[in-house]
Amino acid sequence: MLAAGDVVKVGAARSGLRSYVAFCGGIDVPLLMGSRSTYVRGAFGGHEGRALRRHDRLQLFDAPPAVPWELSPDLIPSYVAEPALRAVLGPQDDRFTSAGIASLLQSVYRVSPQSDRMGVRLQGDPIEHTRGHDIISDGTALGSIQVPGDGQPIVLLVDRQSTGGYTKIATVCSFDIGGIAQLRPGQSVRFSAVNVEEAHRLLGDADAMLAKIRRKEAS
Repeated sequence: MLAAGDVVKVGAARSGLRSYVAFCGGIDVPLLMGSRSTYVRGAFGGHEGRALRRHDRLQLFDAPPAVPWELSPDLIPSYVAEPALRAVLGPQDDRFTSAGIASLLQSVYRVSPQSDRMGVRLQGDPIEHTRGHDIISDGTALGSIQVPGDGQPIVLLVDRQSTGGYTKIATVCSFDIGGIAQLRPGQSVRFSAVNVEEAHRLLGDADAMLAKIRRKEAS
């Protein structure tokens, strides 16, 4: 628990790429499109639509006294090992050859330095199209795996565009998105295919795991 005047320092990550700081009650910034988050690329939302700077001051909403959380060590993810991300094929998997789909599911891909919150660019065996990589633009989803003309997949993340004109070979399941968003440039990743029914079951398992987190009353 922090008191007024306390100073918090966050060092470099030892595992993974991103860390989070939570504030009881939330940060008092204008609500925009149902969110108080910041979209830095578009320069809107959050605090003046930009990243925080030294000496910025933020107001918090009133909230009841914070209750510490108890987290079992076995629920803390490790971002050191090579993850195997589960994905549902489609919606344009018919625009790829069988060899192309095999490349996605049997190859090891490495994270490119040109990755950001919009998408994780991967480098590895090219994924072969059947008849070109362009489609009429349609909606994208969190975890969509786009494959442009060079055959190198891009996994779309939270700052992705709303629509896109590249073929999408698969979609990473929501419970595995954190696994790729925490990868550093140069780290490797694999993909495995699951069907929709299996994805729903695995989502239930992930929700059940999160439910194991228990709040411990402050002493």
